[in-house]
Amino acid sequence: MSLSYKHRLFAVLAAVIWASPFAFSQQVTVQHAQGETTLEQNPSLVFSYDYAAIDTLHTLGVEVDGAPPLAGAAPSWLPAELINIGSLFEPDYEEVNASQPDLVIVAGRSAPVYGELSRLAPTIDLTFGGDFYESLAANTRTLATIFDKEEEAEAALTEIEAKIAALRDAVAAGGDGLVIMVNGGSLSVLAPASGVAARGALLYQTLGLEPAVQDVEAATHGEPISFEFLLQHDPTWLFVLDRDAAIGTEGGQPAAQVLDNELMHQTTAWKEGNIVYLDPFNWYIVSGAGLTSANEMLDEVAAAYAE
Repeated sequence: MSLSYKHRLFAVLAAVIWASPFAFSQQVTVQHAQGETTLEQNPSLVFSYDYAAIDTLHTLGVEVDGAPPLAGAAPSWLPAELINIGSLFEPDYEEVNASQPDLVIVAGRSAPVYGELSRLAPTIDLTFGGDFYESLAANTRTLATIFDKEEEAEAALTEIEAKIAALRDAVAAGGDGLVIMVNGGSLSVLAPASGVAARGALLYQTLGLEPAVQDVEAATHGEPISFEFLLQHDPTWLFVLDRDAAIGTEGGQPAAQVLDNELMHQTTAWKEGNIVYLDPFNWYIVSGAGLTSANEMLDEVAAAYAE
């Protein structure tokens, strides 16, 4: 083979390699709640069973391609056109297998199906832990590593850190409180040590809200309580999560109506106007929080203490 022919051959091969969309693809290995996963950086087809991850990716400038559909109104960060990939609890495995996504994200409610999905596509589990900010930061940085968005992620986290620092003083000076859930006309109180970070830990642990009651069962939907219980312990603040509104219960009575009664009118929280009805989508449907929902949740609390 002549030298000139070799040069021409190498030039052709180089051109082919340069034109290939996979020529400069890099693999990245990330740690997550169920181990570690190796995948191509900047995956092109992304399915997410975690709304918090969809939120964070949107904030970082990345849109997902598939997600479970919502029955109610969708937030601004959820793309309008998405592949229906089943529900949070029951994925459409046929769709996942047929589409062959480059990345699948699970968390919280969908975490139990990680094993099945990971056999079909690279899958990561971004389930929130008990610490709100640590979990938010870890998940954000994991996604930023996958999509080469580290600079944007750190800027967003710095903004959230500043909000948390500013809020802690206001919450500490505001007196004790409780985070409660209204569901089907009944009440439950969320434990300070609840593992569902966006429901209890953000207020109790991250922002330092002093719980009016310490001995509470750490159940997903809280420990059942009565109006007499609230009057007896009389918290200065009540943060209310309306589960019926969150899941769209047909005929569900709004939490504000449930709490509007003679016993509640005697409580300090009612008298002082310290009952805060939390955004049901951010605080219940989103498993944990993404960058946008975290900011909205912090702004919601800040507005309550500013009044």
